[in-house]
Amino acid sequence: MKKYTFTEKKDTRSGFGAGLSELGKKNPNVVALCADLTGSLKMDAFQKEFPERFVQVGIAEANMIGIAAGLTIGGKIPFTGTFANFSTGRVYDQIRQSVAYSGKNVKICASHAGLTLGEDGATHQILEDIGLMKMLPGMVVINPCDYNQTKAATMAIADYKGPVYLRFGRPAVPNFTPADQTFEIGKAVHLIHGHDVSIFATGHLVWKAIQAAEILAEKGINADVINIHTIKPLDEGAVLESLSRTRCVVTAEEHQMHGGLGDSIAQLLARNNPYPQEYVAVNDSFGESGTPDELLRKYGLETENIVEAALKVFNRKS
Repeated sequence: MKKYTFTEKKDTRSGFGAGLSELGKKNPNVVALCADLTGSLKMDAFQKEFPERFVQVGIAEANMIGIAAGLTIGGKIPFTGTFANFSTGRVYDQIRQSVAYSGKNVKICASHAGLTLGEDGATHQILEDIGLMKMLPGMVVINPCDYNQTKAATMAIADYKGPVYLRFGRPAVPNFTPADQTFEIGKAVHLIHGHDVSIFATGHLVWKAIQAAEILAEKGINADVINIHTIKPLDEGAVLESLSRTRCVVTAEEHQMHGGLGDSIAQLLARNNPYPQEYVAVNDSFGESGTPDELLRKYGLETENIVEAALKVFNRKS
């Protein structure tokens, strides 16, 4: 089994900031808008280097989306930035009407997603955003796993014409993917090859899925681990190919069980060849205040939870 290591932990929001800054140098049509959270979104470098292409809209997220939609008409590629809760739930009507329905080339970039926002609590820990955004026709939904992949994804979406939702987080997590990677929208990344159980993970839970595979290998179970960084469009071919070999699946995500990656996988299997599935996700609950590690543990999003789900679904298959 392939072994993965990392030399440092870095927050994925910093990957976004680095990618945006690099884009500013390469593409003069890239503009950035922020809703009073420039430091939190790591947009400082872009603001400093390209002040004429940066708009600080203040605490006015709905206006930010409307301005971004308008900028696309003049050929600009706007990147909006605020917390995931405010990027989606607060401005869903504006996104639906002004961006998705109109097919505008807006990149909605959302930090502090999921439980790992931590101490700010349930009002800020949106766990429904993937479901909200993937239901919008034509909306691409991306949830990268580490700093390097977030930087690569940020740069890749500038070349994609159409609305994109890019989700990332606050805590420092293992940075293990290649710095020189090519990010392909809609193309899953096969991390570990196995034949006993498929583990499809996204975002912060990808590293935990790798750890789970190592534990499972010690128990004689070979896991097939795939990083689903693009939830929509889903890499259906990669999912079905993996399951043709393993015939059982675990999905792992820092999101509600309803409406997330697990639901997308289940729908695909229902249309093709249903297999036993277990979910590692938040089970119909809001979050609460606490450290990221405490919350991941309490809500069952840890490495051991993926191991337990894999053992359970493997026995169901048997």
